[in-house]
Amino acid sequence: MADTAIYGKIQYILPILEALVRGYCFCRLVRPFMVSMVMPESGNIEGTARKKRNDAFCVGAVYFLIMYLLYIIPLQMDVYTAYAIGSLMMFFFICLMDRRNYRQKAFLVVTFFSLSWLSAAMAEILYDNLYAFLGNTVYMKNHEERLLFLYVGVCLFYLAMEFAFTAVGIWQVLRVYRNKNAEMEKKELLMLVIPSLTGAIAYVTIQNYRLLYILENGTNKEEYDFLMVLFYAITIVAVVVVIVLYQDIRAKQEENQQAGLLAVQISSISQHIEQVERLYQDIRRIKHDIANHILTLERLYEGNHAEEAKAYSKELKTELAQMTGGMKSGNPVTDVILQEFKRKAEEREITFQSEFYYPVDSGINVFDISVILNNALQNAVENTRKGTAKHIFIISYRRNNAFIIEIRNSFTGNLQWDAESKVPVTTKEKTDGHGYGLSNICRVAEKYFGDIDIKVKDGEFCLWIMMMIG
Repeated sequence: MADTAIYGKIQYILPILEALVRGYCFCRLVRPFMVSMVMPESGNIEGTARKKRNDAFCVGAVYFLIMYLLYIIPLQMDVYTAYAIGSLMMFFFICLMDRRNYRQKAFLVVTFFSLSWLSAAMAEILYDNLYAFLGNTVYMKNHEERLLFLYVGVCLFYLAMEFAFTAVGIWQVLRVYRNKNAEMEKKELLMLVIPSLTGAIAYVTIQNYRLLYILENGTNKEEYDFLMVLFYAITIVAVVVVIVLYQDIRAKQEENQQAGLLAVQISSISQHIEQVERLYQDIRRIKHDIANHILTLERLYEGNHAEEAKAYSKELKTELAQMTGGMKSGNPVTDVILQEFKRKAEEREITFQSEFYYPVDSGINVFDISVILNNALQNAVENTRKGTAKHIFIISYRRNNAFIIEIRNSFTGNLQWDAESKVPVTTKEKTDGHGYGLSNICRVAEKYFGDIDIKVKDGEFCLWIMMMIG
C-alpha cells in the first residue's frame, strides 16, 4: 500500500519535472531571438544582454507555470491539446514581451513544440525498453522490493534523455540559424514550419498506434521501436537541414544586396569625382582670369574707388566659396561629400557642422573614407529627430596611430540592439541597402584593424569610427 502511494506521488511529480525541463529548454531557445526594446543610456551592450537573459528566463518560467496549471486543473482534453493550448498561450506571451517579428516567434513556438515532443517520444521508447529489460533480469526478479528504486531510476533516465535530445536539437537550431534578428516573411515561415508540423502530426499518429499495439499484444517489437526512434531523429535532422537551406538562401540574397549597394556607392563616388572635376575646371577658369581680377582691383584702388573694390572683392570671394562649397577637408572627394550632406541637412532644417579633415599620407584609401562618410551621414540625416535644436556634428582627429572619426546627431528615440553584432537593429527594410550602413562602416574599420563604438547620451546618437594608420 505504501509503495502504491509512492508510485502515485512519482507519477504526479514526473510531469511537473518534465514541464520544468521544457520550460528551461524553451528559455534557451528564445533567448538569442529576444531584442531589448530600450537601449541603456550608457550604450552598454552587456546591460542589453542581461535584459535579454531576464526576458528569456521570464518566458521559460511562464511556460512552466502554464503547463503546470494545465496539468493540475481537471480539464476534459488530451495531453496533445493541452500542450497545443500552452504553446498558443506562449506565442501571445512572447509577442507581448517583444513586439516585433511575429512570424519568427510563430516559428520558434512550432519548432519547440515539435522538438520537445519528438525528444519525449525517443526518451519514452528508451525508457520502456530499459525498464522492461532491467525488470526482467534475474536480479530484479529475486529482489522485487527494489523495483521502486528501478522505477525512480528509469524515470530520471527518461527526464535526462528528454532533456539531452531537446537540448541537442535546440543547440543545432541556434547554431545554424544565423540571422536571428532578420524579419521573417510568410513564405519563409511556411517553409520552416512544415518539417516541424509534419513531425508533430506523425508523432501523434505513431504514438497512438504504438499504444494500441502494446495494449493488444502486451509489448512492442524492438525493431519497431528502433525504427520509430530513427524516424524521430531524422525528423529533427530535417528541421535543422531546412533551417540551413533557409539561411543559405538569405545569405545569398544579402550578398546580392551588398553587391547592389556597392554598385550604388561606386556610382555615388563616380558622381563625386565628376563634381570634383567640374570644381577643378571652375578653379582653372578662375586661375586663368585671376590676373584680370587683380588688375581690375588695382585700377579700382588707384582710382580711389575703395567701395567698388570691396564690393568686387566680396563678389569674387562669394564665387570662390560657391565653387568650393565652403568645405576644406584636405581632399576634394570628401569636400564634395560633406558639402552634399550639408545641403541635405539644411533642407531638413538641421544644423550641420564639420571639422573633418582627410588623413593625408595615412595609407587610408579615399574610397574607404567615402564609404564611411556616405553611410554615417546618411544615417545621421535620416535619423535626426524633430526638435528645436536639430544638429549634426562631424569631427576627425588622431590619437597616436589611431585615426578617429566622430559623428554626433540629435536623437531622442530608443534603439534595439543586437548583442551579437554589437550594432543597433535596423527598423528599415534592407531591400534598398540602407539597413547595411553600420555593417559597411564596421567592415571598413576592421580593414584597418579598427572598430566602431556607439552610445546614446544627452539626447545625441554618437558614433566613433577608429582606424589604425602607419
